[in-house]
Amino acid sequence: MSARTLRWIIVAALLVLWEALPRLGLIAELFLPPLSATIRVAVVDWREYADNLLVTLYEVGVAMIFACGGGILAGAAIGGFALSRNLLLPIFSTLYAVPIVILYPIFTAWLGIGTASKIAFAGVYGFFPVMLSTAAGIRTIDPQLLLAARAMGATVPQRIARVVIPAAIPTVLAGLRLGGALTIIGVVFAEMLTSANGIGYLVTKNRTTLDSPRVFAAITVILAMAIVYDVAMRFVERRTLIWQSAGRREAATADLPEMPASAAA
Repeated sequence: MSARTLRWIIVAALLVLWEALPRLGLIAELFLPPLSATIRVAVVDWREYADNLLVTLYEVGVAMIFACGGGILAGAAIGGFALSRNLLLPIFSTLYAVPIVILYPIFTAWLGIGTASKIAFAGVYGFFPVMLSTAAGIRTIDPQLLLAARAMGATVPQRIARVVIPAAIPTVLAGLRLGGALTIIGVVFAEMLTSANGIGYLVTKNRTTLDSPRVFAAITVILAMAIVYDVAMRFVERRTLIWQSAGRREAATADLPEMPASAAA
């Protein structure tokens, strides 16, 4: 049995247990409503969930621009130079160890309880793993690549865009997977605390009324959003690995000595 088949069997078993355990009375429906009741609520109230999902997706999308885009640029700038790497990387590594969630009240004090504070908080939440992964990936780059680019007259921005970032792609993508997931978590967490819309708001709203099916329907939407992002990043990683493998094969072919015509005859 393949690992993929086994994974699907495990997922199917979990879904069956989700439906069966509450139905058989082994778990109170207040703590775990049946899967069918959760799906029914999501179908009946789909417009409410869709409207709030659009709000969450907008906040996640903007926050990812700052977290992922800013993290890659900052990681390239810090990891690409020995001075900034030795000076700033230990500081950012220490800051990453601090629980970012404790800073959310500061963002609300600065930016209010609207969309801006949620985007800023989630952006910072996802920024650090992307930045640190990019900087770590750049440290593994062959220095000869940078020397060759400098010898060919490439400017600093060109070296970062055309040498540093492409060479660090595997590590950067690993950071993007983690940073994007943390960005989603940050937005949902902020919506659960201070918001009047969004999927996180639906979780808090229905939790206060002990409406478990609606709570789990919102949680299911959040899980689906995270899974879709992870699947998309895995697809990008596979495409990148294919591109890198092709590049290595071309380089190896180019390094082979040409066969003399007499030998070929």
